[in-house]
Amino acid sequence: MASNEPALQEPPTTEWVPTAEWAPATGAEEWNPTEETVRPVRGRHRVVKQRNGLARSSTVLGVGVIAAVGAGGIATAQDKPAVSISLPDTITDNLPDAQSLPGVGSLMSDDSDEQDGNRNDAPLTAMSVADTASAADTQQGGAGEALRARILQQAEQQQAEADNEAKAAVEKAAAEKAAAEARAQQTAAEAKAAKEKQQAEEEAERKAEAERLAKLAASYSLPTSSYTLTSTFGEAGSMWSSGYHTGLDFAAPTGTPAKAVHGGTVKSAGWSGAYGYRIVLELEDGSEVWYCHLSSMTVGAGQSVSTGETIGRVGATGNVTGPHLHLEVHTPGGAGVDPAAWLRGKGLTV
Repeated sequence: MASNEPALQEPPTTEWVPTAEWAPATGAEEWNPTEETVRPVRGRHRVVKQRNGLARSSTVLGVGVIAAVGAGGIATAQDKPAVSISLPDTITDNLPDAQSLPGVGSLMSDDSDEQDGNRNDAPLTAMSVADTASAADTQQGGAGEALRARILQQAEQQQAEADNEAKAAVEKAAAEKAAAEARAQQTAAEAKAAKEKQQAEEEAERKAEAERLAKLAASYSLPTSSYTLTSTFGEAGSMWSSGYHTGLDFAAPTGTPAKAVHGGTVKSAGWSGAYGYRIVLELEDGSEVWYCHLSSMTVGAGQSVSTGETIGRVGATGNVTGPHLHLEVHTPGGAGVDPAAWLRGKGLTV
């Protein structure tokens, strides 16, 4: 602590001599206090053994500091000349006990300090006060630094935990996104594979059907050639007794060959009223194919024929408006079906 202390003054060099008022009584011996004559006092007021002329203790340190600041400096006992003081017995007998003097007992230490060796031998200087204050400040600063370091450590730990949580959240979101993308890709791949499989199956079915139809086409034949379709199955009209057309008309010039669509047996061959000359060809499965309005017939009932064999010729007999081949197809149960669809089912193009 800085202060405007006055300059130290040199102590007076003149020795003080007691006057007659202070002279001892006649016959009295000079009394000088010594260690042996001072009665040790135990308890709160302790006698301090003097060394180098200056008593030291924690209390003396505080008192010395205050005195040094007030006087503008500290003077040690070595700086002053020795003064001899003698007191008469009348005065010494009336001196109060040292223990009863206020403030004196605190400047003394008992013999236990001497026995334990707990003495402060450092000289009383202003540096002692500064060192004490500096040590206190250092201790306080050290505690503050420790608290600050602890707070910073906790903050860093919390920040690290927050960073770890954020990183974990980002990694979790990334993993969920990757899983969703993987599932979407898997779903798309499965759908694509299923579609490709279905397409492959359909393609296989088409190929199988084409092969089947090719085989059937080899065993089936169109009933005539160089034709024009004029009336289809189910077509309505007043010219037909049933009110609709029951077959498929292949218009062709008279005498155009009429062929067996498949191998079978001729069930009947002759005149059939509005159908004119008609041949009924029964196939192996029981189906019947009717050839009507023929101009002539080259087979008879009970005759077996093969695919593509000529069994008659196109004509205009019966109820007709011009030469054509009226073709009907009946199931084994007798119901009529569309001849065009039936022929396409056999691999033929009508």
